[in-house]
Amino acid sequence: MGLKGFAEGGVASIIAGASTHPLDLIKVRMQLQGESHIPNPSSVQSYRPAFALSSTANISLPTTLELPPPPRVGPLSIGLRIIQSEGAAALFSGVSATILRQTLYSTTRMGLYDVLKHKWTDPDTNTMPLVRKIVAGLISGAVGAAVGNPADVAMVRMQADGRLPIDQRRNYKSVVDALSQMSKQEGVASLWRGSGLTVNRAMIVTASQLASYDQAKEMILEKGLMSDGIGTHVAASFLAGFVASVASNPIDVIKTRVMNMKVEPGVEPPYKGALDCAMKTVKAEGPMALYKGFIPTISRQGPFTVVLFVTLEQVRKLLKDF
Repeated sequence: MGLKGFAEGGVASIIAGASTHPLDLIKVRMQLQGESHIPNPSSVQSYRPAFALSSTANISLPTTLELPPPPRVGPLSIGLRIIQSEGAAALFSGVSATILRQTLYSTTRMGLYDVLKHKWTDPDTNTMPLVRKIVAGLISGAVGAAVGNPADVAMVRMQADGRLPIDQRRNYKSVVDALSQMSKQEGVASLWRGSGLTVNRAMIVTASQLASYDQAKEMILEKGLMSDGIGTHVAASFLAGFVASVASNPIDVIKTRVMNMKVEPGVEPPYKGALDCAMKTVKAEGPMALYKGFIPTISRQGPFTVVLFVTLEQVRKLLKDF
């Protein structure tokens, strides 16, 4: 029963992750908009005047020219911009890391949640209280995130690479190359950079996503609104995706920025940690910056959750006799 749950969850997660990867990439790009330490291409470097004025003239010329920053754009505009500047294939940048992340993180969390669900379900009523579902989600998410953090870091960096100036891009060839370069250049500990945020986010996402799906599905079936079919699975999973998006977006923004920051020897990193990143983000961009990328988040989390649970239910039917 235990291994079966891991296999079912893993297959469903990989399919859902790979199919919604472009939406996740756009979400990451939006979350990184406005970072103060990223070079502003609209800022022109210092220059010297092309001619000299008489020393008696009391005229001063600026040595720098600052242009207004480019306006922030929405998910559709960002998607089109990526296709125009980097090519359509760029929408799948880091998909190898996504597949590895789903294999490690989601397989673990889905399988462990299934194990706890079977252990904590009341045998008489065949139901599980909402509180136990949430606790099971918190535990499963924490363990899964700890296992999958290296792939998560690699995925964020590969997705964000195209927005950096050409001379600053990391140009990872694959998730294996990304993990190898990070280990050599920044140390093995860099693979778990932002792990605290990853664990916190995974706990919130898993608890809200899996618990709300099971709860919504039970309520739909109990009230006789729909039968146990695809319609019920889609409705319950879409609600679960919305709840997970609202709960996790602030942590997701901070996690993305901490994981993506470039650390160089002898240079102070942009953020000292998660709290420092949150404070700097709110101070520079306002509190709503923590919900930056929410539209692509829900646009991705909704389809991802629907594909995840619909696929999971179908896989369970196929493996029912095993």
